[in-house]
Amino acid sequence: MNKIKFALIGCGRIGQRHAEHIAHIGSLVAVCDIDSTKSDAFAKKFGCKAYNRIEDLLQSEKDVQVVSICTPNGLHASQSILALKSGYHVLCEKPMALSVQDCGEMIKAAENANRRLFIVKQNRFNPPVAAVKKALDEGRLGKIYSVQLSCFWNRNEDYYKNSWKGTKALDGGTLFTQFSHFIDLLYWMVGDVKSVTAVTGNFHHKDIIEFEDSGAVSLRFYNGAIGTINYSVNSFKKNMEGSLTIFGEKGTIKIGGQYLNELEYQQIEGFEIKDLPPGNPPNNYGQYQGSMSNHDKVYQNVVEVLTQQGIIATNGFEGLKTVEIIDKIYSAAVQS
Repeated sequence: MNKIKFALIGCGRIGQRHAEHIAHIGSLVAVCDIDSTKSDAFAKKFGCKAYNRIEDLLQSEKDVQVVSICTPNGLHASQSILALKSGYHVLCEKPMALSVQDCGEMIKAAENANRRLFIVKQNRFNPPVAAVKKALDEGRLGKIYSVQLSCFWNRNEDYYKNSWKGTKALDGGTLFTQFSHFIDLLYWMVGDVKSVTAVTGNFHHKDIIEFEDSGAVSLRFYNGAIGTINYSVNSFKKNMEGSLTIFGEKGTIKIGGQYLNELEYQQIEGFEIKDLPPGNPPNNYGQYQGSMSNHDKVYQNVVEVLTQQGIIATNGFEGLKTVEIIDKIYSAAVQS
């Protein structure tokens, strides 16, 4: 079977991870970055062509089947739409976009071009997350009463220095860049959000970022469950916790660790999750750690969908729902 040919847009740290996984499962034909130093270095390392304009790549590389978008958040929509309209399938990093309208336009472009739109949500593949999702789907916890999401990480001034991160236009906000994976799991596991109240504040990043560094959110879901989100990038010196606790009619369960990588507590009627496989290590950003690095599974899913009629792990509609929930939070938020 011929390997699927990929092109990569954005040659930063996350682009490096994508390129490594593409090299294992497919063929990286071309890369693109406005910084020619970065694109040339990628091209040399992975044995592919380098471009500095996405338009030139899309016009020239007609053998490519999938374009992976690994650029700043605020560019995801326009670049994905351009690639879809040019006839390519698209794998887009999180968050899908920074507005619900842009997400809708991406989905529309995919439908009009009859192409697949994949959204990266690698936390769904964390072993404890996948096990809890299976238990929920099987009704093991009964009716879900409430859920508590805690996201306590550290992002200091050096993280934002000389970067697009921290800007509203390209970053969008803490919930988009740091915690959109966590919001996705709320939707995936509990359901759609009906109403929101929220308080946010910028306590330690004034004159560094253009949005909040902390928030406290209360939620009501359409299925009647209630929930809270407490999040901050002010955990002193290092990441502290990324956890999700679910209280149900027949059980209580907590996924914890720094990045939803540990099954910390379970008490379920007549049922126990056992023998979880070890997960992948977290994404490493120098002095920072991000979510669990499951991009290998993301790319396996892309190949399965395109060659074996597999089911997309996270489709455009689900990516849109994450952005919609974040939009509801930010629209409701009172700045402290």
